[in-house]
Amino acid sequence: MSNKILVAIDGSEGGKRALNTAVEYAKLTHSSLVLSYIIDWSPYSFHTPEELAERQKRRDSEIQRANDLILNPEALALEKEGLAVETVVRHGKIAETLKEVAKEYDVSQIYIGKLGESRMRSMIFGSVTAALIQTALLPVTVVP
Repeated sequence: MSNKILVAIDGSEGGKRALNTAVEYAKLTHSSLVLSYIIDWSPYSFHTPEELAERQKRRDSEIQRANDLILNPEALALEKEGLAVETVVRHGKIAETLKEVAKEYDVSQIYIGKLGESRMRSMIFGSVTAALIQTALLPVTVVP
């Protein structure tokens, strides 16, 4: 396993605290960071071809927005501090997708904030964090 840390961020104060905590740890351990924004998304619904085309446009727009407003500014600031940073945006069930990203990027630890953005607040505080802690095969640090 590599010396990489996955940080789930969403633009919220909780995500920022998780990032700040992960950055301090990364500096101490000479680890690189993988910043991840997961867009809650279920592929299991039925759509017409027109709805599917619109849904794909919406997905692409959400990915661009997450990169432009959240991930890229954070990554640039951290790179200026000398840290190695990768970014990834995915759609899916948040806990499951974070585990997939962790495996794909061969990280050694996951950092997540206790509270997320308003839309995700209840999921991050409850089921997402609990599911991640209970099912992840690597350490998960929940930052209050």
